[in-house]
Amino acid sequence: MKNHSKLIKMILAALFLALAYVMPFLTGQIPEIGSMLCPMHIPVLLCGFICGAPWGLVVGFISPIFRSLLTGGFPPMFPTAVCMAFELAAYGAVAGIVYKILPRKKIYIYVSLLTSMFVGRIVWGAAMFVCMGIKGGSFTLAAFLAGAFTNAVPGMVVQIVLIPIVVMLFEKIGILNIRK
Repeated sequence: MKNHSKLIKMILAALFLALAYVMPFLTGQIPEIGSMLCPMHIPVLLCGFICGAPWGLVVGFISPIFRSLLTGGFPPMFPTAVCMAFELAAYGAVAGIVYKILPRKKIYIYVSLLTSMFVGRIVWGAAMFVCMGIKGGSFTLAAFLAGAFTNAVPGMVVQIVLIPIVVMLFEKIGILNIRK
């Protein structure tokens, strides 16, 4: 049974990685807000909730780098994809950890999600600070607030609405039982 669970997690993680690659193509069709919808974040967060922290961390870290390499630099590798790799790894890991340790009540799905979103944005800010320093530039508090929160509001709203619904559906059909 344990090998079966690992296989299911691997298959789901591959699915989430594929979604993280494809979803930006879909949201990119809406030029005004496409990137503001943070399309790669959704599959990574779901991977953390459904497959657990280790899988969420790996899928989160690989997704932006994988996408940058395969699309010829969308997102650009440095600093964007590198910083996103740390951010998304934090999303996947924190979502998985917090969801696992909290009681199985609907409100805690939101607590797990909001915690992972906050931690991921802090990690992104720290990574941007370091990467911009390496490039010889600066990363101000205003740039952090704009990138982490102001410009990301549409994506944050989509995540807060969509992810708990999907997690509750997975709970209802018993897919999350593979995490035990």
